[in-house]
Amino acid sequence: MKVKIAVSSVVLMLFFAGCTQETQNSLSRSLQNWTGTDGVLDVYAGDKLVKRFININKLSTAYGSNDNGVRPYRYGYGIDDKNLNMTVDSGEKKVYFEFSDYSTSYIFYENN
Repeated sequence: MKVKIAVSSVVLMLFFAGCTQETQNSLSRSLQNWTGTDGVLDVYAGDKLVKRFININKLSTAYGSNDNGVRPYRYGYGIDDKNLNMTVDSGEKKVYFEFSDYSTSYIFYENN
């Protein structure tokens, strides 16, 4: 059994070593999305924090329906933290959100 695990580990390491950096990043994001995160999205207007979403499982990049081309925005689901206190309070609900890659100043991070 230990030999089987060791061989599987070596094969997996060789597979990742043979992948391009972009493929490795994509696989890493897929794994992170699958395992889930406790993400926070802060949206800024200049240097002022104006919107926060908490408890985000993942952000996704939009793709076109017909051409499968990458669209210039991201989307996800999270709690609209209206008072920006990083806590789910009464009246704060899970919402769908979208934001532009080009015109939105934002920081996405994991809440530890």
